[in-house]
Amino acid sequence: MSHFAEIDSNNIVIRVLVGDNSMPNEGLDWLVENLGGTWIKTSYNNNIRFNYAGIGYTYDSVRDAFIAPEPEGNIGFNEETCQWIMPEIIRNAD
Repeated sequence: MSHFAEIDSNNIVIRVLVGDNSMPNEGLDWLVENLGGTWIKTSYNNNIRFNYAGIGYTYDSVRDAFIAPEPEGNIGFNEETCQWIMPEIIRNAD
């Protein structure tokens, strides 16, 4: 099975669905033919596009990454992981 994220015209993920992949592009082709829209493959193992897509995430085509919405109180962005960096106080609270 393959997972695909549908993005809107602003590259925001609006849904994530599972498609068959017993043949190359089978799941993607089915989604496009039957549901329309723009679909991008994602991986719950984070093997591609850095992060598993979630509703509200942004697809950054330059980085080829799904990026979570910016949390309140972040201090930066890690380009190597495409994840937000949180203040030390928040990290130590966990």
